[in-house]
Amino acid sequence: MNEACPLNDNLPDGYEEGMQFGMIGWYVPLSMYPEGYGENSKVPLPFVALASQKSGMVLHFLCFYGHPTLSTWFTSEYKKSGKKLDMGKGCVRFKSLEDLALDVVGRTVARVSAEEHMANYQAARALIGKGKSSAKKGARKSAVKEGTKRCDPSPTPISAFQLSEFQPFPCRPSGDGSGEKL
Repeated sequence: MNEACPLNDNLPDGYEEGMQFGMIGWYVPLSMYPEGYGENSKVPLPFVALASQKSGMVLHFLCFYGHPTLSTWFTSEYKKSGKKLDMGKGCVRFKSLEDLALDVVGRTVARVSAEEHMANYQAARALIGKGKSSAKKGARKSAVKEGTKRCDPSPTPISAFQLSEFQPFPCRPSGDGSGEKL
C-alpha cells in the first residue's frame, strides 16, 4: 500500500507506519505507549498489519481483539459493500486489492484513536490476567500458548472471554482455508 492507501488516508493521529513482525504495520509508537506490546518495551503496540503470503494477502486487525463492537460493525459494513469477506477473528484474507472493500477498511481505522486502542488493549489484557498487576502477583505466563486456536473462518464477533492470548498475528491462511497456527 502506498501514501494514497485507505489506511494512511484515514489513520488517526498517534499511529506510525513501519515494519513490524516482518509485515507493514501501523502501530502505537513506544513514545506514546512505553509499556509496549506484551509489556515488551522494545515492541510498539500493533494496530493493523499487512502481510503478503503464498495464497494471497492478509490484513491483521489487532484492534478487533477486545473491541467486539468494532468487529461486528466491520462485518456488517463489509457485507453491505458487496465484496466477499474471508475473515478470521482478526484477519481479513484477500487475493488482490480489487477484492478488498477499501472504503470499509479506511472507515474502520478512522474509528479507533490511538488512545482508545491502548485502553482496549489494556482492558483486554486485564480480563485475561495479563499486565503489570498480574505480573506482580507472579501470574505472568508465556506470551504464546500451545493451545492457541486457529483463525476461525466465520466472521464471529469476539468477546473478552474468547481472548486466550494477545498474539500479534496468530494465524495465516492455509491451503484448505482453515488457517494455520504460526
